[in-house]
Amino acid sequence: MGHISLRNVTVLTPAPLFRDLNFVIGERDRLGIVAGNGSGKTTLLKCLAGLAEPTEGEVIHSRGMRLGLVEQDVPDELLDLTLFDAVLSGLPAFEREGNEWRADIVLDGFEAPEAMRQTPMRALSGGWQRLALIARTWIAEPDALLLDEPTNHLDLEKLLLLERWINETAGQIPVAIVSHDRDFLDSCTTKTLFLRPETSVVFAHPYRRARDLMEAHDEAQANQNEKDRREIKRLRHNAGELRNTGINSGSDLALTKAKQLKKRADALEDNLLTLHRERTGEIRLGNRGTHARVLLALENITITKPDGEKLFDIRKLDVEQGDRIVVLGRNGIGKSQFVRMLQRAITRPDGVSSIRTSPTLVLGYTDQDLSQMPSSETPHGYILSGFRLGDQRSTALLAGAGFSIEQQKRRIGTLSPGQKARLGLLALRLTEPNFYLMDEPTNHVDIPGREALESEILASEATAILVSHDRSFIEAVGTRFLLIEGRKVREIDAPEVFYETLRAA
Repeated sequence: MGHISLRNVTVLTPAPLFRDLNFVIGERDRLGIVAGNGSGKTTLLKCLAGLAEPTEGEVIHSRGMRLGLVEQDVPDELLDLTLFDAVLSGLPAFEREGNEWRADIVLDGFEAPEAMRQTPMRALSGGWQRLALIARTWIAEPDALLLDEPTNHLDLEKLLLLERWINETAGQIPVAIVSHDRDFLDSCTTKTLFLRPETSVVFAHPYRRARDLMEAHDEAQANQNEKDRREIKRLRHNAGELRNTGINSGSDLALTKAKQLKKRADALEDNLLTLHRERTGEIRLGNRGTHARVLLALENITITKPDGEKLFDIRKLDVEQGDRIVVLGRNGIGKSQFVRMLQRAITRPDGVSSIRTSPTLVLGYTDQDLSQMPSSETPHGYILSGFRLGDQRSTALLAGAGFSIEQQKRRIGTLSPGQKARLGLLALRLTEPNFYLMDEPTNHVDIPGREALESEILASEATAILVSHDRSFIEAVGTRFLLIEGRKVREIDAPEVFYETLRAA
C-alpha cells in the first residue's frame, strides 16, 4: 500500500501551472484531478509518478512503492503486439516466462473476449486500447495507480465496467484520476483536487459535492476581497487626510499615523487573493431558424457496415424542430454509421425517397474523429478560407475560442485533441446551422467546455441528432432517446432504461 505526499510542489513554465501543493494520497484514497485543458493535470501525474521534477517542492513516496502511470496514448512499440502480449509486457522481461496466466487473470477482470486476446493492438478499438493500457499497468501489481483520461474512447458499457473495476478491484490502493467525465468522477473518487495556477484546493468529497464547496469557497473569497478593498480605500483616504493635516500643522504625530495607515493598506492589498477564472475558450452555437415543422423524415431505412452487412432497421423517424434525439446502444451497434449515413444523405442527396429533408435545412456536422478538418491546414487558414470573414475577424474569433496567435499558425494536425475539438465547435458555429448532427461532440472537451456546450445547445433551442457517452451531457440536452438493440430501433422514455441493461449485463 503506502502513500504519496506532496510538499510545496510548484511547476513553472515559466508562468505557474500550479504552486504550493500540499496534500497526501493515502490508502483507499481515490483523488479526482479537475482543471481545464492545458492546466497541468498530466504534468502533475508525471510528478506523482517520478517521471518529472517539480520546479519547487518535493513528491515523497512510501519506501519501495511501485507506481503505475497509465498515459493517454498507446506507445508505438505496443501497436504490433497482440492484446495478450501487450498486457504481458507490463511485467519485467525476466518475469514473463511462466507467468502468462497473470495476463489472462487481468484480462478476465476487464471481460476481454478470448478471441480478442490474439488481436493486434493497432486493430483494436480506442476503448479496448485504453483498457489494455490499464491492464498492462495492473499486471505489475502497483502500489498506487495514476490514470490520465482513462474514459477516452470508452463506450458506456466499458465505462461502467471500468467504474466497477476501480471501485472493486483497485479500491484498496491510492488512485489519482484525471478526467472530464463528471459522472465517472462522482462514481470513482473520494477526494477532488481543483488544480489552479495560484491556489489549488482539495476537498474530501467526490466531484459534484466538492464543486459545490469550491463555488462556496470562491464566493467567500470574492466577498472577502471586496471587504478588503473597501477597507483599503478607507485606510488610504484617512491616511491622505492625516498626511495633509500633518503637513499643514507641522504635526509629526499625524504624519506618523498616516504612514502607519498607508502601511496597513499596502499589506492588505498585497494579501488580496487572486480570484480564479477558468482559462477556457469561448464556445458558442447558433440557430439560423426555419419555419419547417419537420426537418428530417426517415422511413424504412437499413443501416449497414461498409461491407454491406446489415446493422439495424429504422421503420419511421420524424425529426421535428426542437427535437434533440440522443442515439444510444452498445459499441459496434452502428451509431456512428447511422450518423455518417445521415450526413451523406443530407449533403449529397441522391433521390432516395426514404430520406426526406426540408429545403430549409442547414447542416452542422461534427464526427468523433474531427475528420472534417484538414490536418495540413492552419486554424487561421481553415477559418479564413472556409468562412471568408477577413483576416482580422478570423484572428479575433480564434482568439475568442482560446487560440493564441502562435497556435493559429500551427498545422491542425499538430494541435492537441482539446484544441481540435474547440476549433471544430467554432467552425460548427460559423456554419450557422439549424440542424446539428454530432457524434461524440464532448470528446476531449474539458468540464467547463462541456457545460458551455450544453448551455449553448439549450439556449439556441437546437434541433439535433446526437451520439454521446457522457451521461451528464445526454441528460442535460436530450429530449428524445433512441435505443438500438437486436438490429432494431425503439424509442425509450429516458436513458436510464439503457444504463440499467448495461449494469445488469
